[in-house]
Amino acid sequence: MNYASPITLTPVGVMHCRLISPDETPKNFTESGETGTLEIFPRYEEALEGIEAGQTLVALFWLHQARRDVLKVYPRGDRSRGLHGVFSTRSPMRPNPIALSELKVLEVRGNMLSVSGVDVIDGTPLLDIKKKLREKNDGD
Repeated sequence: MNYASPITLTPVGVMHCRLISPDETPKNFTESGETGTLEIFPRYEEALEGIEAGQTLVALFWLHQARRDVLKVYPRGDRSRGLHGVFSTRSPMRPNPIALSELKVLEVRGNMLSVSGVDVIDGTPLLDIKKKLREKNDGD
């Protein structure tokens, strides 16, 4: 396999929420009280079968406004912590700006999922959704 070959990703949906600027976005889903709606594109709606209100999903987003040329950052902007490589942080600035969020499903309406824990801006492309791994002895 030629690892220099381009990898093509196709969004499966998009986030709709009130957040319009990365500056106002919570630093992490664990700190977010924000709600929003994941719109799953119609051609992928069938893949939502089995998703219900109350579940927690892992969502992978493409941070379309993030810089891709930054390799070191101050974690959470705290200069007292010194520079760290982006791979050791959750910074949105990275060579491939993929974000991982855990979102709680509030409601499912066709191809629309109302969710809480939003930590991306309005219009952020959704790359994939996965079922959250359960803790040991948590069924499933």
